[in-house]
Amino acid sequence: MTTGLDRRLRLLQAAALTSTCDRFAIAPLLVVISLDLGASLAAVATVASVYFLAYGLMQPVWGLVSDRIGRVRVMRIALVGAALGGVGSVLAPDLLTLGITRAVAGGSFAALIPSTLVYVGDAWPVAVRQRPLSDVLAASSLGVAAATAGAGLLADLVGWRAVPAATAAAAVVLWFALARLPEPDRELTAGNPWQSLRGVVRTPWALAVLALAFAEGVVVLGVLTFLAPAAQSLGTSATVAGLVAAGYGVGALAWSRLVRRLVGRVPPAGLAAIGGTFLVAAWIVPWVAVNLVTITVAGVLVGGAWAFLHSTLQTWVTEVVPAERASAVALFAASLFLGSAAGTALFAPLAEAGSYPLVFGLAVAAAVPVAVLSTVGRRAYART
Repeated sequence: MTTGLDRRLRLLQAAALTSTCDRFAIAPLLVVISLDLGASLAAVATVASVYFLAYGLMQPVWGLVSDRIGRVRVMRIALVGAALGGVGSVLAPDLLTLGITRAVAGGSFAALIPSTLVYVGDAWPVAVRQRPLSDVLAASSLGVAAATAGAGLLADLVGWRAVPAATAAAAVVLWFALARLPEPDRELTAGNPWQSLRGVVRTPWALAVLALAFAEGVVVLGVLTFLAPAAQSLGTSATVAGLVAAGYGVGALAWSRLVRRLVGRVPPAGLAAIGGTFLVAAWIVPWVAVNLVTITVAGVLVGGAWAFLHSTLQTWVTEVVPAERASAVALFAASLFLGSAAGTALFAPLAEAGSYPLVFGLAVAAAVPVAVLSTVGRRAYART
């Protein structure tokens, strides 16, 4: 029998899936957009960086607002902006306009993931919280697979503008669907909004998790942006590149099922260690040789890193400052996507030059300390 919490979780998963679809659809389109608008790959990658930057910077803003007007209301307001940003992207005549409209879409869709995570933190007890968080992550992973595979296919069949049109339409549908989602039982905050953020950044453990989130953004999401372009550099179509890059979403979805079973049986530090191992192995594979097989394997392994490591960090941030959970989650998401923007900008010139082995080699070098520090830090936190 479906319970009230189950119904809520389905709507939260729909929100996570929609946001993730829009965020990950850009990677298979980078080469296509560069050809259509007559811009370099590095310039188009800048549009992706701007999107990630807006996505990251708006996280604390939406978190503060949700504390004051409610989680669901924030998501529905943001969906209006997301739909408008999507329509603007469809009509964009040049790269500058596209960058502006994608920033609007990114800043708006930014409200959905942290709001769903905080909603889970509000509605589920900490002892079982990683399970629904894992379910939200699974929906997000499905969105990654659908976005990367579907975006490439749509680009080849209809044109790249069909992709932002689809996510804009999905935003409208979700706006109506979320009208059925009740607000979690909590008191709305009425105090100084910046006090919440100060409470988080003054907590050493919170700062540690935020730093790890930034590093994860660089080495996971930043590098992941270039899996599809790496495939296209081998002469494949956008459809094939999207299908290859979709290995990440499929892997994350599959591995998240295992994570759900292991929660409560394996300590969080153990889950982080498994995820860190996946992350290092993921980038070693295409570093050795860049071909369709190694790119696919890398995506599947990064999906495992996301399922194990990222879900552990997500759960951790809901614990470090319970009184300021919304602000902590918002800053966590901001750190993650600021790292993603930094990583995309950092590796774009190398991708433009076709130096994909160097991109993946640098990713290996960065993944090792992320894996070690996440595991050691989570174990130390448990002892406190």
